[in-house]
Amino acid sequence: MALNAPVNHDKLDDTKSVLIFQIRELYGRVAYTHKVHEKCADIYHRNFRRIKIAQIILSALITGSFLLAVLGDGKTGTIVGAAISTLLLGINVYLKDYDLGELSQKHINIAARLWTIRESYLSLLTDLTTENISYDDARRKRDDIQEQLSSIYYNAPRTIDKAYKLAQKALKIDAEMTFSGEEINNLLPEALRIHGEEE
Repeated sequence: MALNAPVNHDKLDDTKSVLIFQIRELYGRVAYTHKVHEKCADIYHRNFRRIKIAQIILSALITGSFLLAVLGDGKTGTIVGAAISTLLLGINVYLKDYDLGELSQKHINIAARLWTIRESYLSLLTDLTTENISYDDARRKRDDIQEQLSSIYYNAPRTIDKAYKLAQKALKIDAEMTFSGEEINNLLPEALRIHGEEE
């Protein structure tokens, strides 16, 4: 069967159809979660860079205020320097408890592993649709992928609401990925699309 030829899923038996629909749904969920972790990584990386820039600026201001204290208005320079030092201390304490660079990297790693799972589901869909795998082997492979996915989720850092909103925009408005049947069809090769599926 050519990969660019659409499949008439009306001809598939019920067992195969149910299995394909389930794997399509699993594919959609993983694609969404993958995008959320990518957005989390982007958010933490962006915030990490901003804080590092802020630290550099505050350090420069502290140096300037203490130079002012030594060379000019001692009282004003000391007060300004102490205030900025306190602010910088607060930022440093925050970064000690929340390593944004490390959090960003963890989300990048999880997203990379989820990408592998997503592609495994896609390969399984391809094998099922082209009848290159038996139902029993497909179920075993599905269960193996589920075990891998469970391990990934268990070790994944928590995601944040802002990442969900950005992922939702990316998937639904920007059409990067989606859950609806037609939108999932747009993500899949023609041979794996289900035509006439209700929205």
